[in-house]
Amino acid sequence: MLAVVGTVPDLNTPLLDAPVTFEDGKLLVGKYTIAPDRGTPALLMAATRTSQHLGLPLPHAFLIGDEGLGDGSRELYRHLVEVLQDRQYSTMVFHYLQPDVDWHNKILLTIQSLPKKPRLIADAGFMYAAKMSGQATAYDLFTPDTGELAFLADETAPHPFYTRGFILHKENKAPDLISRAYANENAASCLLVKGNIDYIADVDGILATVSGPVEEAMEAMGGTGDTVTGMVSALIESGISVPEASHIAAQANRFAGCKARPTPGSQISELVPHIPAALAEAIAAHSDNGSGS
Repeated sequence: MLAVVGTVPDLNTPLLDAPVTFEDGKLLVGKYTIAPDRGTPALLMAATRTSQHLGLPLPHAFLIGDEGLGDGSRELYRHLVEVLQDRQYSTMVFHYLQPDVDWHNKILLTIQSLPKKPRLIADAGFMYAAKMSGQATAYDLFTPDTGELAFLADETAPHPFYTRGFILHKENKAPDLISRAYANENAASCLLVKGNIDYIADVDGILATVSGPVEEAMEAMGGTGDTVTGMVSALIESGISVPEASHIAAQANRFAGCKARPTPGSQISELVPHIPAALAEAIAAHSDNGSGS
């Protein structure tokens, strides 16, 4: 089963440790309704719709309210250390959490002590903590945008805020930054870099790129990177290899954007209903190109 871990920018959201259901267009974690506007809820909705499309069990969610001060994140970290040793998930994706190296390491040690280690995906704050701890290579996939990739490429930066200017201003030359991140062992086994061009890469270099179709209004929509991470997580859970799942997810996100025909004022909830059709199109295109899973 896929487990999704992250925070919701609403302090009224309690600690939730429950299976996901999707009823009448609403996303529920246990009995708690989650609005999938952006962030981890958008990721969770995308993972849920992808799981439905692939005939998988719906994800299990670990969520809590945190507006950036870290209290909720620390409570969720504590809870995970307590319960994960008695759980078994085949794929885990960690998303918006306040970066905390000590708690990250406790969770990773707990996971590595399990009889069967799940595939590990990290984005956003938890990806920062993984890099800051020197444990990036323990992960199967990171899903940075180009700005986050610059932090991974900077071997001396202890936090994204301190990424050196000459790296940030390299005109987002993703292939060079990818190479640098791997050279310094600051990248997961695979990278899915989200940007104007999406890059799928590993330590040997660029494996694939996705550059179209382009829907310009998507640039103004918060949460489109979150839906990519949600889709790739469920695709990996289905048994597709990490690089192939990354390629399909990047392509499907673009197809979903075109189907939604967004305006600059559109919300991510308008894109989500198009995920199943977009996935079907992306999987078919991947298979037609001779790169089936």
